[in-house]
Amino acid sequence: VVVGSGIAGPIIAKNVAKAGYSVLLIDKKPAIGSPKQCAEGISVKVFKEYGIPYDRRFINREIYGAKLYSPSGYELELRYKEVSGVILERKVFDKMLAYYAAKAGADVLARTEAQDVIRKDGRIAGIRAKHEDELVEIYADIIVAADGVESTIARKAGINTYAPPHEFDSSYEYEMLIEGFDPDLIHLWFGNEVAPRGYVWVFPKDEDRANVGIGIASDHPQTAKYYLDKWLREKGIPTRKILEVNVGVVPVGGFVRELAKGNVVVVGDAARQVNPMHGGGMAEAMEAGTIASKWIVKALEEDNISLLQNYTREWWETDGKRLERILKVRRVTEKLTDEDLDLFIRVLRGADAEKIASGNYFEVIKALIKNPKVMMSPRRIKLLKELL
Repeated sequence: VVVGSGIAGPIIAKNVAKAGYSVLLIDKKPAIGSPKQCAEGISVKVFKEYGIPYDRRFINREIYGAKLYSPSGYELELRYKEVSGVILERKVFDKMLAYYAAKAGADVLARTEAQDVIRKDGRIAGIRAKHEDELVEIYADIIVAADGVESTIARKAGINTYAPPHEFDSSYEYEMLIEGFDPDLIHLWFGNEVAPRGYVWVFPKDEDRANVGIGIASDHPQTAKYYLDKWLREKGIPTRKILEVNVGVVPVGGFVRELAKGNVVVVGDAARQVNPMHGGGMAEAMEAGTIASKWIVKALEEDNISLLQNYTREWWETDGKRLERILKVRRVTEKLTDEDLDLFIRVLRGADAEKIASGNYFEVIKALIKNPKVMMSPRRIKLLKELL
């Protein structure tokens, strides 16, 4: 049984069902994918990498790069000739992922909320859930907790998912009519007075419609909404054509160490498998779901639940290691002043844009250490050393 039909859940359900095993995918929402809690941008590479159809039904817009804005208004444009990413319609995308799982042989039940685990003879034998208004017991050899940042099932299974408040971001987003921004690029604004520890984004969905949102440290005294509304006022952007409001909490650290305990596996936001720098977790959930489903199938094939521990090992040796490096970068960027951000964006204009956009932070460091204003500042040198 897979609890949660976001990104990781249906990928696991599809892969395990494809291997010939009985799978039930459940989700508490009446309509899978709604409401969304996402800026909806993702790299175009994931479709091929994870075998997801490039389906225009859930692709709002193709994107050709990004534009970054410093606190004082310096700009860094990263533009490509080819499509580099897309803005999804998550309400359709998530539902289609569940559809692909169903087509592969999985059973799918919406409006089914997992409430507890069933324990028998010292082990977890299934889950208790509420389907429509009926309490049901669902028995399974393996339980997957893909039920989001609060993850009832991981907690009930005794998996430690605690992370301090500082390892979460608060996000607030309007889907709204907006003009004046290149709709072929995503746009990101940085600054301690703009978005403490985070950024403001404009992710175009049409020529004149976009997701306009913000993420800030969740333990900040002011709210994400306060900063987003302030930014819109300062930019003179009217807020009279808001089509949707989305609010969420995003894990940006505190990765779960124990990803499998007995016959319970935890993935996606429930496992804090999110990029700590930009707060995106879709690609990370796809990767974790792919690794987890491989070891679930092997455990079922060999009737050996202990093989699930290999999911923890493999994830930590691969994507976990990468995300820990990125977390290190995030902790350094929290110490940057607005003057630092201005200088860094100016310096990076001459760096290899493609490597920077791909998240190659060593390329960023390489560009910065060539600049005298960086190298003549002991504080900036110290920050760069923390990254190495």
